[in-house]
This record gives sequence, C-alpha cells and structure tokens, in this order.
Amino acid sequence: MELTVAKVFMLTGGIMVFPVLAFVTSLLVWPGALLKAYNWFWRRRLGLVVRYSYSGSYSFCYSSRGTPGGAAPSLLLLHGFSATKDMWLPVVNYLPRDLHVVCLDMPGHEGTSRTCAEDYSIQGQVSRIHQFVESVGLDKRPFHLVGTSMGGNVAGVYAARYSSHLSSVTLVCPGGLNYPTDSEFISRLRELEKNMEQEESIPLIPRTLQELDDMLNLCCHTPPNLPRQVLRGLLANRIPNNGFYKEVFMEIVGEKSRHSLQDHLHQITAPLQVVWGKQDQVNKPEPTESRFIMRGGSTTS
Repeated sequence: MELTVAKVFMLTGGIMVFPVLAFVTSLLVWPGALLKAYNWFWRRRLGLVVRYSYSGSYSFCYSSRGTPGGAAPSLLLLHGFSATKDMWLPVVNYLPRDLHVVCLDMPGHEGTSRTCAEDYSIQGQVSRIHQFVESVGLDKRPFHLVGTSMGGNVAGVYAARYSSHLSSVTLVCPGGLNYPTDSEFISRLRELEKNMEQEESIPLIPRTLQELDDMLNLCCHTPPNLPRQVLRGLLANRIPNNGFYKEVFMEIVGEKSRHSLQDHLHQITAPLQVVWGKQDQVNKPEPTESRFIMRGGSTTS
C-alpha cells in the first residue's frame, strides 16, 4: 500500500519526537545522568579513552589520548578538590592531537579507589600519584606535570619528592601555601575551625542549589549562566559524595597538609611555572605576596 506524502511526514515526525521526548525527560528526571552522558560524548569527540590501572588492590581511573615517546614529554593533569578528570576536557580541546595526555581521577574521586583518610592527606595523595606513574610507565622518561588547586598542592609536593621524574611542572592557583593575607575563603575556614562541632556548611561542599550558586560565585570570576536543571544535575552528582568530600577537605586543610607546598618549595629542582588568576577568591595572594611566597618565604612569627 502506497503512503501518501502526509502520512510520510506524520511517520517521520513521530520518529523524531521520541528522542526529543527522551532528552526532555532525562533533563527533568535524571539531569545528573545526562551530564555524565555529555562528558562521555565530549571525551569521545576529543579522542580520550577511559582506562584503569592497578597497583595491588588499588585501582586508578584515568582518561588518555596519544602514546608516550613522542617529541614532546607526556602530560599528566591533576584536578582540584571534588572535581574529576573531566574538568580538563576544555583544556584538552586545545592541545595538539599527537601529544600524550593523561587526565587522572585523584585518590577517592570518581573512578579511583576510596580507602582511608591517610590517602587523602597531601603526602598520601603524592604517594598514590607516584604509584600511578609507575603503574602506567610514565616514570620511564621525564614528563610534564600540571595540577590545579588541591591538585596543584599535590603536584608541587610531588615535584619536590620526585623532581628527577619531571621535565617541568605547572601549578595553577595551587593550595598549600602560607599567604601573608587571608582571602575571604581562608577567613571562612578559620571560622569553621572554631565551630567544628556545629553542622555548618563548607563553601566547597554544597548541599542545596543556593549553596551551589554560592560555590560557583566563589570559584568563578564570571560564574557560568547555567539552566536550573543543569545545576540540579551538578548537585545530584555531588551530594552522594559529600561525606567523602568532607573527609578529604578536613585532611587537606589540617595542620599536616595545610602548608605542605610551602614547606617543600625549596626542594623543587624541575623547571617550575605558577599561574594565578587575578580575581581568585580561594587562593589569592597579592602580587608582592606571590613573589615572597614562591621564594619560600614564611610569615610565621
């Protein structure tokens, strides 16, 4: 039986409606899952492959592109607190296709094993990162290490302990330094320390949409103008991990880790680049302070 033009259009329209309805339903009901699917698509478009490496019973999750041994050193990227390897997707988008790039989930984050608080201190994370480096063979020739925020703290201490493994290191707004002047964020942390028994919110561990808005305003000079459902998706993906995030947070701001980068700066012998945002509200040294800090100065009386 022949189909009329009208029937063909009706059938085509019906077929197209289903994926649209599926997308709208996912956005409304499972926004977190949709965001994960978006990251999967972006990784695939960039040629990044998710892999796992093992050191005994400990598993590391990472994404990579390219192969080691090219003209340029391999590049290992360490993300910040409560982020994942996917935070580097916008950066990888601008890197040469023939560069060997490795984006690692930090200890306990996303697909990497969760163990105990000892592994979440800066020194503990450095030890785990070195296990990863050895497990995937990055230690066979010097590589370039990049870390941001918490990852910058870890990268700096790693560079102090294993400088011979590195061709160079870049720290982006690193934590772990002793700033002569407290930022608004550091001042808030000091208040939290005085009231640890109380269930006060931690600025980097949002529990509500309002707290998520506050975190984005704190961490972004120009906060992204995201639709409400996308924000709900971000929050939905974070909330199940909030207990873990708090455990990590208390380790990295504790006495053992708080100034770990500051304490190890003088041991870094690999070429070092430090990048700071002028409007950084979390780790915010003034220009004169940053020169003082990076010389290894201390303001302890």
